[in-house]
Amino acid sequence: MSDSEIKIQWHPGFVAAIDLELSANRKDLIYEKEYNLNTKPLEIDLLVIKKEKDVQIENEIGCLFRGHNIMEYKSPEDQLNIDTFYKAGAYASLYKSYGETVDGRKADDITVSMVREARPDGLFRYFKENRILMENPYSGIYYVLDGVLFPTQIIVTKELDGPEHTWLKSLSGRLKKQELKDLLKRIDGLTHDFDRRLADAVLEVSVRANQEIVEELKGDASMCQALLEIMEPEINKITENAVIKADMETAKNMLKSGDFSPEEIRKYIPRLSIEEIKSLV
Repeated sequence: MSDSEIKIQWHPGFVAAIDLELSANRKDLIYEKEYNLNTKPLEIDLLVIKKEKDVQIENEIGCLFRGHNIMEYKSPEDQLNIDTFYKAGAYASLYKSYGETVDGRKADDITVSMVREARPDGLFRYFKENRILMENPYSGIYYVLDGVLFPTQIIVTKELDGPEHTWLKSLSGRLKKQELKDLLKRIDGLTHDFDRRLADAVLEVSVRANQEIVEELKGDASMCQALLEIMEPEINKITENAVIKADMETAKNMLKSGDFSPEEIRKYIPRLSIEEIKSLV
């Protein structure tokens, strides 16, 4: 099933992955997804607030963090270029200016993180041409040292190293079979229900974006039954959604023909309610 047939919702998977990545400091952090700056189009993908100033984040993704941490996620389909880079900085500036009092949110207490699977070569080339310095303190993590108002990092998930980054690395449409196996094993090792629910959000994205690998794993003799059972609910969900979409399209065409009433269509497609059918008019 192709991406065009099923719309992949990358951002919920990203929010869940960040929570899992930083789970060692969960009690120290507050997450506000799709933080509304002013009007609806101006939204921060994820705002991570650190409760206590002196808390050190264990995961290197959070080493740059201060009190207010703006995270912008670019799916594999999105571009991270110089304009989107400055847009993230503009969001941070707006966030700073909307404090409850003048200078209520200190500039040196705000950071910006931009997350993308692949290295933004065009953006990095722009930095080099304009003598904007970067630092690469950890694999896949780049600090931008010039031309920014706030401490800023670019996270290239494909380059992250270590099992703790399985969650972010799994938000990809180019996973290898072993990488998807590793994700399933990490999920199998989770003991808390909350973590399992977050992991399900990551797995849903991975399964949707890597259908060919999923089919290979289903026939892989080395896959134990427990791992297959973890993957099965997400596969069933995708299949169910595809069937519903096909039913809606059929009902829509029947309505357009003018030959069928909603009640007649309901008899032909019992999975849809009368209300759902009428909403297609």
